[in-house]
Amino acid sequence: MNRTAHSLIGVVAALAAVTGLAALTAPSGEPAAGPAAARLPVERSTLVCPQPASSEVGETTYTAYTPKGDTERKRSAGNGAGLLPAGSTLEGGGRGGEDGKDGKDGKGDDGPDPVVPLEKPGVPVTAEADSSGSPALTGSADGSLAPGWTVQQTTLVTAGTGRGLLGVSCTAPGTEFWFPGASTAKSRHDYIHLTNPDDAPAVVDLELYGKDGSVKTESGEGLNVPGRSTVPVLLSTLSREPVTNVVLHVVARSGRIGAQVQSLDEKLGGDWLPASAESRGSLILPGIPADATAVRLVAFAPGEKDVDLKVRLATPTGAITPAGQETLHVRSGTTVAVDLGDVTRGEPGSLILSPAEEGGGARVVAALRVLRGEGARQETAFVPATEPVRERASAAGGDAGAKSGEDGGTVLSLVAPEKAAKVRVTASAGSGGGEPVSRTFDLKAGTTTAVDDLRPEGGKGRYALTVERLSGGTVYAARTLSLEEDGIPMFTVQTLPDDRGTVAVPRAGQDLSVLVD
Repeated sequence: MNRTAHSLIGVVAALAAVTGLAALTAPSGEPAAGPAAARLPVERSTLVCPQPASSEVGETTYTAYTPKGDTERKRSAGNGAGLLPAGSTLEGGGRGGEDGKDGKDGKGDDGPDPVVPLEKPGVPVTAEADSSGSPALTGSADGSLAPGWTVQQTTLVTAGTGRGLLGVSCTAPGTEFWFPGASTAKSRHDYIHLTNPDDAPAVVDLELYGKDGSVKTESGEGLNVPGRSTVPVLLSTLSREPVTNVVLHVVARSGRIGAQVQSLDEKLGGDWLPASAESRGSLILPGIPADATAVRLVAFAPGEKDVDLKVRLATPTGAITPAGQETLHVRSGTTVAVDLGDVTRGEPGSLILSPAEEGGGARVVAALRVLRGEGARQETAFVPATEPVRERASAAGGDAGAKSGEDGGTVLSLVAPEKAAKVRVTASAGSGGGEPVSRTFDLKAGTTTAVDDLRPEGGKGRYALTVERLSGGTVYAARTLSLEEDGIPMFTVQTLPDDRGTVAVPRAGQDLSVLVD
């Protein structure tokens, strides 16, 4: 045996001893495939909360929450989660904390104290702030607090333009966002809030699209958003003529941003308009309240192809087609708005938009503007198309002491658009005490299931709802918060996309074929 062969055998033996390799090749003679990728909890999550509605009669509540995982594992990173005012690391300590809105003095050598600092999973933490002068917030969660970390920002404005219940789930920063249902009409005051969580500046373009295509903007290109700062832009200043239904496209040329639209109407109240999911297949818009008095659908086709969509409503008993609205044609690059009226007719529902033809797959985004109430006592909320709950999703901010159903409180909408599914829903402990409660639901295909009676046992303060998909088809979810103020049925709807609390991590496999010439 020659010296080369002896050397190769020695290398193989050493590698086998180190790695515990049992065989060099699969039975077919090909290298053995490595183990399947494992899903492990994320180590860090970042969120951006926009500046609340500036009102002298507004009060904002923040609720932070991380659900408990099935297993706890040791982390190399420390455990911590909290938010700081955008710009708090800039000169003078930024705007955050100067008025002590989070219950601290916000001053000192170490800068402002974090807002809603979270210490352990499974128990929400809350903070109160006056809306007037409250800053945008940015922050991160690390270690065991990172997977599924969510923060709810809810503002109650009792009078003036945009009065109502304005709620938004703080979002992860990104580079592109679509907002169907915005407006530059004279009665609307819509702002896009651009918040940069990083040190480097971001450059952002704003594009508007109406029924005839692109709307010429005066100053929407190349907006500079300095590091760790927020820039609100009034949409009506971007276009020469008012447009009732527009789609706003936000693109970061450089850097990343958090982006949310705040819509304030002089007569119909206000709420936050979150970004729509984008799809080449079906779009699901879950959580239309049973007592909705008017629903408007706004859709847009960003690509080069027109799109024809089937319109269905998932009710508690099955999917139906709204009378006179069987299909929707959306021309490429244009916005279409359709008034669906009181489409739910006293039952909770969710809108399903799917390609009208088999194999149809043009890009589309969509959102709903939903009204409750009558006359001068109307209130607005928005429901964008959302991503499914693939594994788990949470929404915080429910009031453990609020009444259920039509009298207010929290309603969770669960939708299985195509196939039956099973989910587990957990109401967390309250921020002021109580024990979590879980319940399993079997969702029938094409239906919306409304849950309005799941709360922590003996709960006090604010709590969170967590949806876990156990089996079956895809599941979509939305959570409605509501209360009545001076006869106005105030409400806000937040969708529950998957929290992406786990990530696929490939496991390394040994392939010694590289040693063989």
